[in-house]
Parts: sequence; C-alpha cells; structure tokens
Amino acid sequence: MANSNMLDYKRTLYPEIEPYETGMLDVGEGHQLYYERVGTPGAKPAVFLHGGPGGGMAPSHRRQWDPELYDVLLFDQRGCGKSLPFAEIEHNDTWRIVADIERLREMCGHEAWQVFGGSWGATLALAYAQKHPERTTEIVLRGVFLARQNEKSWLYQYGASEIMAEQWDEFSGHIPEAERDDLVQAYYARLTSDDEPTRLAAAKQWSLWEGTVATLLPNADLLADFEDPAKAVPFARICARFFLENFYLEEGQLLRDMQSIGHIPTIIVQGRHDICTPPGAAWAVKKAHPAAELWMVHDAGHSASEPGIVDGLVRATDQFADKSK
Repeated sequence: MANSNMLDYKRTLYPEIEPYETGMLDVGEGHQLYYERVGTPGAKPAVFLHGGPGGGMAPSHRRQWDPELYDVLLFDQRGCGKSLPFAEIEHNDTWRIVADIERLREMCGHEAWQVFGGSWGATLALAYAQKHPERTTEIVLRGVFLARQNEKSWLYQYGASEIMAEQWDEFSGHIPEAERDDLVQAYYARLTSDDEPTRLAAAKQWSLWEGTVATLLPNADLLADFEDPAKAVPFARICARFFLENFYLEEGQLLRDMQSIGHIPTIIVQGRHDICTPPGAAWAVKKAHPAAELWMVHDAGHSASEPGIVDGLVRATDQFADKSK
C-alpha cells in the first residue's frame, strides 16, 4: 500500500462492542489470566497482545477488527489488568507468556490464528510466531520493539532523552545523582521496595515517562491514565523487571530467527515520529522479512490511538479478513 493512501485516514475503530465471553484461565504457578472474546464465534480467529510489559487491555482494543468477520481473543498478560496476582513479577517472562498464548488458543479450539501486537505486544507477537509458525496465519505489528540493546539504551539512557528533554529531567531527577548511571536498576529497587509510598512514587514517574513518549502530541487523558496506581504499578514493576532481564531474549534473537516466519503474511504499521520505538526496528524487520509490508504513518508517533495508526491497523485487519464469510 502506498503511503499516500494511508494519509486518507478513512478507517476508524469499529463501533463499541461487548465481549460475548469472559473468564479466567489458570495457567499454573499461581497465575490466572483474565480473557475476553469478541466478535462472531466461529469467524476468522485472532489474538490481541497488549503492550508494556505490564500494560493491559482497554475497551478500544476490541474495536480493531470487523466483529462480523472476526472472532478475537484478548487477554491481560501475567500480573496485568484483571489477571491475578496483581503486578506479580515472579514466574512472569516472555516464554511463559508465549506458552500462555498457546493455552488460550487451545482453549478456544482454533487450529491457528492471526497474531496482532503493538509495542511490547509486537515483540511478543514475533516471539510467538517464531515459536509456533504453524499456529500463525498472519501477523499485524504496530510500533515494533525488538528488545535489542540499542533500543533499550535509546529509551532509558540516551536518545529519547534528547527529544523529551524536560520530561527526561523529571524522570531521571526522581533518582539521586549517584544512582543515575543505571536508572532501570535504581527504579526497580524502588518499585520492589517494602515501603508503599516509595513504590507508588516510582511507579508514577516511570509510567509518566512512558506516557510522554507514546504520542506525537501531548495527551493529557493518556497521562492521567498512567497516573492511576491500578495501571502504573503493574506497568512499572513488570516493565522494569523485563528490561533488567533483557526481555528474556538473546541479543538480536528476533531478527536472527526471522526466516522461520518468512512465509507468514505480515503488515507493520509504524509511526514515523515514534519516540518510544523508533522506526529503525520496523525497517530492520522489513529487511529481514521481505514479504512483510511496512506502512509508515508520517504524522504519527507510537500510540495506537493516533488517527493514522488507527487507520493503518483497521486497514490491516480488513485486508486479512475473509470477506467471503
């Protein structure tokens, strides 16, 4: 698809839709996952992977597929949203979540499904598809993050700090100067403190930093959402833990193993001015996966709520829909 077509922004989210099924799935190790199913039972299957790590679902996430043509499973990952235990970081890693996705597929009775993920969800989508290519019909990615060292350094050492300079000073200023050589470790120590005010203050600052780099233009509603302890605490705790553990991936692993999914139709929707996950990662995936389509949105940042990103994501799911049903 030509980039000029993307600038029409004719696609919007589908109308509000309520789940036709909700539940909790016990995946062992003390974790239970909250899930929702929306759309038409028996239609084209898809799974939604939210961002973070440590994010969660929102009602708007249900609206990225035509409900008459799709049967979509959405779930809160370990420790997130309505899943239990709240904000849990033990027995919570990339490959356990990949295994959870398989359990959910088996629960739904699907042979294979479309895998859709943005930001950390894009990382997870690639990890799942590479582990289970036979269970993946198509891939839709937004704001690609490959968890390489340069991407991690960009967000928490040097890079984004030069663009969002005032916000970076507030984020880094929460940590004493003597500890600022490793902000992720310093924040993690506070996020796992026994002192609740310390944990909450660190969670708020971590989440606000993420919120400021998520949109092309400031979004007060999004920032207010990030200040909600019910969202800020799991997001910050789980996210910091994954950063410290290098997302449980070898350096460059997702690019190295791209040949395993080279046959899977893939669409990447990427904001040109994405400060959180800059376009270099999306371009790297495109180069390693020549069959993938890269749709660059020239007036968007990172957030799935921006008009051009919405347009691209809905175009992608429409394109992959089986219109004969």
